Amino acid sequence: MSRGKTWPLSVAPMMDWTDRHYRVLLRQITRRTLLYSEMVTTGALLFGDRARHLDFSAVEKPLALQLGGDDPPALAACARLAESWGYDEVNLNVGCPSERVQQGRFGACLMAEPELVAACVAAMREATALPVTVKHRIGIDDLDRYEDLARFVSTVAGAGCDRFIVHARKAWLTGLSPKENRTIPPLRYGEVHRLKAEFPQLRIELNGGIGTLEAVRSQLAFVDGVMVGRAAYQTPYRLALADQLFYGASGPAPSRREVVLGIIPYLEAMLAQGVYLSRITRHMLGLLAGQPGAKAWKRYLSEHAHRPGAGVEVLMAALRGVPEAVLDARPEALTVAVNQH
Repeated sequence: MSRGKTWPLSVAPMMDWTDRHYRVLLRQITRRTLLYSEMVTTGALLFGDRARHLDFSAVEKPLALQLGGDDPPALAACARLAESWGYDEVNLNVGCPSERVQQGRFGACLMAEPELVAACVAAMREATALPVTVKHRIGIDDLDRYEDLARFVSTVAGAGCDRFIVHARKAWLTGLSPKENRTIPPLRYGEVHRLKAEFPQLRIELNGGIGTLEAVRSQLAFVDGVMVGRAAYQTPYRLALADQLFYGASGPAPSRREVVLGIIPYLEAMLAQGVYLSRITRHMLGLLAGQPGAKAWKRYLSEHAHRPGAGVEVLMAALRGVPEAVLDARPEALTVAVNQH
């Protein structure tokens, strides 16, 4: 049944955040962690500007495309697009609780319709050789017993899905905003651990509230993988030891200076295509989080990167406001993540 691999660590799809510019930045920090696109609806791909939604740079791989939709034929068509575009996996969003998504009848509300999700998965698997995975919540509204979660997973697994990324919070479809749904419902890791114990043949990954590599390593005793979200965006350098810890990479982790210098060729290529510098540097504001010089770095980029004609010189000038010792330091232990939390 399996078509893919388990990823010990992945970075969650996040709207307006995990675009191609952010993913290239993150690739200067971790080469092997699985990355995701922002969620793309089937309608946007079938009737909109496909290249704008699907294009990526080779350095971003391994890379999964996350789809939003509830129509099996449309999802199948988009799965074929994912394969032809060169993505490594395709993921179905069954976790987003926003009202706009619900109006499209996809996202977290689909947890109430496991048979429909199973039909979507079956159609996607028939359409592509890529791994097809599902990201979902532990429950929605009053449909939040462990038995409801187990029935959902069992039903969808019957359609051929063997990898589930489980956000360990329920979602309230009314009464809470998407932001509140990421923080107010309590985390229930135990139910995700139980899911793995009771479905050992499936690959279960945990998402929600994980902020450090130390926490990732602790969770891997109970599940097959961990997905991190906001922590990876707001303080991306905390992933600097990911390749060594979880993928057996040898050699030192990159310094922050190497991260910045590493993205410059991509930045120059994007500038030549008319992309504004701020579209890229907005993802870099948290690179020095918790370090001396962080405020000066953020201030300089925020004040100068948006100006007409801003180029690489802005980035280099921002670097000059950061102590050399901070730029050239390399993490050697998990304390780099703990101290920045």
